[in-house]
Amino acid sequence: MKTIEVLGTGCKKCTTTAEQMEAVARELGIEVDVKKVTDPTAIMEYQVMSTPAVAIDGKLVHSGSVPDRGKIETLLKA
Repeated sequence: MKTIEVLGTGCKKCTTTAEQMEAVARELGIEVDVKKVTDPTAIMEYQVMSTPAVAIDGKLVHSGSVPDRGKIETLLKA
């Protein structure tokens, strides 16, 4: 199971990112645990300057926008 953290303030883009990560993972049959991280201190630990951002298994893999479906598939399959 992959642990996915969606880093951001809880804005619409952050919510959309979390929903899309869950939906694509489900379609691909990949087990994930998606967590929304809104604590500024936790976000800064990843040195994120632009949200939404995505960390998978503790590694920052995307930041600054809602990833498109192709990018999400690539991230989940990595």
